Amino acid sequence: MSDDLLIRSATIYDGSGGEPFVADLAVRGGRIRAIGKSLPVDAARVIDAGGLALMPGIIDSHTHFDAQITWDPYVRPSPALGVTTAAIGNCGFTIAPCRPADRERTMRNLTQVEGMSLDVLRQGIRWEFETFAEYLAQLKRGGSAVNLACYVGHSSVRTWVMGDAAVQREATPEEIARMAALIREAMDAGAVGFASSTSPAHNGEGGIPMPSRLASEAEHLALIEAMAHRGGGVYMVTKGGEMPVALLEQMAARSGRPVMIAALLHNGTNPGAVFADLDAISAANARGRRLIGQVSCCPLTMEFTLASPYPVEGLASWQPALPLEGAALRALLADPQFRTRVRTELAAPATFRLFNGEWDKVQVVEAAQERHRELEQKSIAELARRAGKDPLDFMLDLALDEDLATIFTAQLLNSDEAAVGRLLTHPHSLVSLSDAGAHLTFFNDAGFGLHLMGHWVRERGVMSLAEAVRRLTSQSAAIFGIVDRGLLREGNAADLLLFDPATVGRAKARRVHDLPGGMARLHTDALGVHGVWVNGAQVADGRGLVDKAPLAGELLTRFAH
Repeated sequence: MSDDLLIRSATIYDGSGGEPFVADLAVRGGRIRAIGKSLPVDAARVIDAGGLALMPGIIDSHTHFDAQITWDPYVRPSPALGVTTAAIGNCGFTIAPCRPADRERTMRNLTQVEGMSLDVLRQGIRWEFETFAEYLAQLKRGGSAVNLACYVGHSSVRTWVMGDAAVQREATPEEIARMAALIREAMDAGAVGFASSTSPAHNGEGGIPMPSRLASEAEHLALIEAMAHRGGGVYMVTKGGEMPVALLEQMAARSGRPVMIAALLHNGTNPGAVFADLDAISAANARGRRLIGQVSCCPLTMEFTLASPYPVEGLASWQPALPLEGAALRALLADPQFRTRVRTELAAPATFRLFNGEWDKVQVVEAAQERHRELEQKSIAELARRAGKDPLDFMLDLALDEDLATIFTAQLLNSDEAAVGRLLTHPHSLVSLSDAGAHLTFFNDAGFGLHLMGHWVRERGVMSLAEAVRRLTSQSAAIFGIVDRGLLREGNAADLLLFDPATVGRAKARRVHDLPGGMARLHTDALGVHGVWVNGAQVADGRGLVDKAPLAGELLTRFAH
C-alpha cells in the first residue's frame, strides 16, 4: 500500500522544543505513518523539502469564528497562514445557545463588541440551531477547513437564562443554577471549556456592558465548577482591572482546571501592570494552580472611523456617544464639554485601557474629501501642531468635516518591542490573541504565528525557532488536552506546516471584498509558506488557499483531563 504523501529531507521542528533534525515524513489516511531518514516508501505525492522546515500546524487559541464559520467553512484567512486548529468562542461572545427571539440582539452586540458588520451578520449567519449541542451538530454537518474546539460562552448562557435582565443586574441563585445546568450540558456535548469577559472595553449595542460583565464572583465560581463537573475544561476570561488574579487562582483551585487569562498586552503609559499580572500568575503556578496568560506577538493596531471608534469605546467619558448616530452623534462630538471630559479621562492614570492619548501613534489613513488628501499617512500629533490645535479637537473636527467617514489608524498597545519580548518568553505566557474572525474591518492578526517566527525569531532573535514552534503548537495542545495534535509523532494527526525559515512572515494587510453582500475585510497574505495540511489533506500552498480546498478539519469534542 502506498502512502498519500511523502515529504522528503525536511528540517523537522517536531513541536517539542527539541533540536530540529532532517528527515522524511510519510502520511497515510490523515495520520503520520512514519518519520525517519530515507524512508523506503512510495507515495501518491512526493515533495522534496530540502532547505525547508516542517512543523505541526499552528493551534490558534484565541479566535472569534463562531459566526463566520456558518457561512465560510474555510475560516479565511487562517488556513493559508498556517493555522490548522482554532479555538472559537473566546471571551464568551458566542452565538450559541441562542433563542430565535435573541438573534437580533446577539448580532447587534457582536457588531459593537467585535467590530462586525450588522449587514454581514444578518446576511451570513445560518441559524440552524438554538442550543449549544445543536450548534455543534451544525458545525459537524457543514465541515471546516481547520479543526475546531468550541467554548461555551458566558454572555450567551446569561442571555438564554435571564433575557433582558442579563445586561441589567446580577443573577439570582436560581438563575445561576440554570446557567450551571446549561454549561454542564455544553461540556457533555463536547465544549472545550467555558469563556467569559469582565473587560470594560467589551460593550454591546449602545454601549451597554456585555452580559458577562454583570456577573458576581459567586456566579463565576459556580459556573467554572459546572464546567469542571466531569474533570475537564479550560476556563478562558478576558479580565478587567477589577478582576484580580487572586480570584482567578481561587477559580483554578475550586475547579482543578486551567485558567486562561486575556488579554495581557503592554501599555506604554502603565508599563508595569502587565508584568505585575504575570508575576501573580507565576506565583499561582508555584502554588500548583494552572494559570496561563494570553499574550500577543503583534502590536495592536486598529483602523477605525469616528462612527465606529472601537479604540475609545472603553472610555467612561465616551459612553454617552455609543447609543447615538447621525446628527445626534455629530452634535455630541462637537460639544466642548464632551471633549473636555474625554481629555480629562485620558490625562488620568488607568490600570488598563486601549487608547491612552498617544496622538503620535494615531494617523489619518484615508481622507474622505480630496481637499484633505495631504493629511494622509501623517500623525494626529503632527497635524494638530501644524494647525495649532489640541489633538483631540483636530481629530474630531476633521471627522465631523467629513461626516465621520475619515479612516484613522491607531497603534494602541504592544508597541514597546523590548517589553513585548519579555511577554513572549515568560514561562507562563501563551502566544495568542489573533482575534481572527473579529474586528474584520479594523485589523488582522491571523498571521500571528508567521510573525512570531519571522520577526521575533529570525529578525529579533528573542527565542529559538524550535521554542517558537513549541509555543505555537504543543503548548496549546497540552493546555486544551488535545492528545494527537501539536507534535509530529507517528500516529498523530497529519496537521502540517511546510515553510522557509529564511522568508517566513506575514505581508501587510490589504482590503478585500469577500464577506456576505460584498462587504470588505482586512486580509493578510502569508510569506514563506509552501504548504499547509489538515488531517493529511492540503488546504493551502505558496499562493494561499488551494482551489476547492477540502473541508478536512475535525470538530474536536474529546479532550484529555
